[in-house]
Amino acid sequence: MTSDTAIDDIDRRLLRALSDDARLSNSALAKKVGIAASTCHFRVRRLVDRGVIRGFRLDIAPEALGYGIQALVAVRLQPTARGQVATYAAGLARLPGVLNVYFLAGIDDFEVHVAAASADDLRGFVTNLSKAREVASTQTSLIFEHTVGSVGIV
Repeated sequence: MTSDTAIDDIDRRLLRALSDDARLSNSALAKKVGIAASTCHFRVRRLVDRGVIRGFRLDIAPEALGYGIQALVAVRLQPTARGQVATYAAGLARLPGVLNVYFLAGIDDFEVHVAAASADDLRGFVTNLSKAREVASTQTSLIFEHTVGSVGIV
């Protein structure tokens, strides 16, 4: 993200409105924020170009696709694998069922957000992950409920 200009009140109102509904048309967004459609388009494009808005994504409910269990799996790498962190993270992200991979500071190296169809599938995922020679340990926490927050600065 570049910081060639500060985020002003209009940018914050745009971000807040898009956080509530990223599918707003440009004209509806402009009306909601109280600016001209051309200004709105320019400002949103500028926020994207500066890296403030990183993308517009589809958020699919895993349970609608038969993945009724979600978990966070903490992964600690072997000391000899520390030089392969980026490669290992990319490999984790490609595994079936992986929703997010977080690289951490602290005791664990990664937190992997995973969705599975059943407890047996989740156990299989964690067992296979634990067998990798790079992995020193794993710890799994089931997710009972997930609430999406906002950045809070908008």
